Amino acid sequence: MAIIGAKEEHADPRLTRIAQADDVPWYKKPNLRFLYLILVPTGLGVEWTSGFDSSMMNSLQAVKSWTDYFDNPTSSRLGLLNAMYSLGALMAIPFIPTISQYLGRRRTILMASLIMCMGAGLQAGARNSDMFLASRWVLGFGIPFAIVNASSMIGELSYANERAVMTSLFNASWFVGAIIAAGTTYGTFQMESTWAWRLPSLLQLVPSAFQLGFMHWCPESPRWLVSQDRGEEAFAILQKYHSEGKDGDEFVRLEYAQIQSTIAAEKELASRFVWGDVFRDAAMRRRFLLAAVVGFFTQWSGNGLLSFYMKKILALVNITDNRTVQQVILSNTCWGFINAVPIALIAPRFPRRRMFLICTIGTAVVYVVWTIASARATIENSSAAAIPVLVFIFVYSPFYNIGWNALAYTYMVEIFPYQQRAKGIAVEQLTVRFAVFFNTYVNPIALDAIGWKYYIVYCVWILIEIATVYLLFPETHNRTLEELSFMFEGKEMQDKIQKNVDKVLDVELEGVKRRSSKDGIQATDQRV
Repeated sequence: MAIIGAKEEHADPRLTRIAQADDVPWYKKPNLRFLYLILVPTGLGVEWTSGFDSSMMNSLQAVKSWTDYFDNPTSSRLGLLNAMYSLGALMAIPFIPTISQYLGRRRTILMASLIMCMGAGLQAGARNSDMFLASRWVLGFGIPFAIVNASSMIGELSYANERAVMTSLFNASWFVGAIIAAGTTYGTFQMESTWAWRLPSLLQLVPSAFQLGFMHWCPESPRWLVSQDRGEEAFAILQKYHSEGKDGDEFVRLEYAQIQSTIAAEKELASRFVWGDVFRDAAMRRRFLLAAVVGFFTQWSGNGLLSFYMKKILALVNITDNRTVQQVILSNTCWGFINAVPIALIAPRFPRRRMFLICTIGTAVVYVVWTIASARATIENSSAAAIPVLVFIFVYSPFYNIGWNALAYTYMVEIFPYQQRAKGIAVEQLTVRFAVFFNTYVNPIALDAIGWKYYIVYCVWILIEIATVYLLFPETHNRTLEELSFMFEGKEMQDKIQKNVDKVLDVELEGVKRRSSKDGIQATDQRV
């Protein structure tokens, strides 16, 4: 256990108790209601871009205009066209923590949105496959900056009672972009001109345009402001958005004190080398190991096949008509959204480990049945086997969404302290992009070479995921971010943080008394 730290210890849950006692719903709090509405285009909207890209590239394989224009890409070439997006993301990841800390959450998202608008324009105007590859790289380079900072910003701005749901909705927003892309491509795929694929490519800039248009009204993360010694601005944001409920002033004072104390402690422990924290101590090694594992599992649970190569999957069970393929892609994407949103609202209300275990066990069962049905279709040349394959393609979605969709970013925001949060989610994105790069490049080759037998690899792998979740994943349910900040560092660190919190609270109370006394004297003078 020395390699990855001891069992987790949680801090005093005073802030959680205050939040749980607050029975005023968010929609009856005007400022908080506005905050959540503005976080839709500025934060949740980042995942629209990611969903749009995956769905569009999946659908374009059944667009004759696209396959003809790019000389009917072979398995390896098709894999490269998809994988170039991840290659661009991989090259961006080393710079994410430094730029995020320098620019803050808002400005980093704006920078990323500009990059992705450029990439979408380049993609829509591609004259050859090399230009299309370049556009994929530019889009991929921009997306991790936006994902890391949008997921962090949502978690750091949301009120404690809704934080887990808001971060869960972030990943569920993927389906909004995916549905728009699938619907657009279904509407254009019969066009004979290159606009059959250029129009969907151009529309990929729309989600980024939302971030550019609405970010002006979105506040900055209070934790970033505190880290920049701009505590008064941070306190004002917390006061505006987090004090509208029962005991709101007490909640904000305690929350501000916890943020000040934890970030001060994080700065003392932080390594000078930006990536040095990854190996700093056993507690940090465990956090970054979890980030790497979560990132890899979110893309290596079999979902990559459905996201990018539905045409090949359906061809294995003798479904080859392009219109039918487009209909299956669109309907499966819509079904994913229909179940992802309620799951994102419900899953965070339960312990994280339980939800991840339901997710992994469920996907394992689905893949076993799916593999058997695909084998029957090939071995017995039975068209009837296509029915259970289609059924379990749809059954797969809710099981996957329970864990790897609804809780991935929620979990990342919870297990990392502020100073390491961007690095942690960047590491998660690193393994996401490695997994996607491998999947998108290898999957079409493997499907063409060994057909349904390739599914057996995922059947075995998901069993490894189940064991990993059971043995390694800590529980983070029902705690605020600051209460989770040092859960791996032990009781001694927790006690130190608590003393610092009490000191900050004493200073704040003294300030309140002085201001009250001063106001009283001024009022007396005015009466005299």
